[in-house]
Amino acid sequence: MNETEKEIKDREAVINENESARQTGSAIRVSVWAVAVAVLLGLGFFGWLLGR
Repeated sequence: MNETEKEIKDREAVINENESARQTGSAIRVSVWAVAVAVLLGLGFFGWLLGR
């Protein structure tokens, strides 16, 4: 393997690591929003039950 191929593989490895980190951050953000929406809906339902 010559030097150019090694540089390309190294660059691709860094790109893959960055993409993985970005996807993980995005998944965490989506999960936090999903939990927040579920809590708000649950509180709204609980409030509705208490108001009846």
